[in-house]
Amino acid sequence: MKRVIVDFKKLNKDILNLLVEKFPDGYSDEDIISFKNHHNDMIEAVEVKTEDTIYLVKISERLAGVMQDHEDDGVDTDMDIPVATVSKEEMAEQEEE
Repeated sequence: MKRVIVDFKKLNKDILNLLVEKFPDGYSDEDIISFKNHHNDMIEAVEVKTEDTIYLVKISERLAGVMQDHEDDGVDTDMDIPVATVSKEEMAEQEEE
């Protein structure tokens, strides 16, 4: 099974739909997974699974708003950026940016 860490800014509509479906009333503290990246920075994320991939979506203050807006609109968002599978090395490079 692939594991992918993705920032909410890079969510595609399919993953956003899964988030809204899994957390229709928003996520709570029990849903948050915390871990440290290679810079020893604390990262918080929520988990969404598909048949072949586990996504850890990094949370921020804006994620809840994006989820709410998506649910309220009931239409596709303009966030059609594809999510790519990345290696641990690539994740480390992304965290440095």
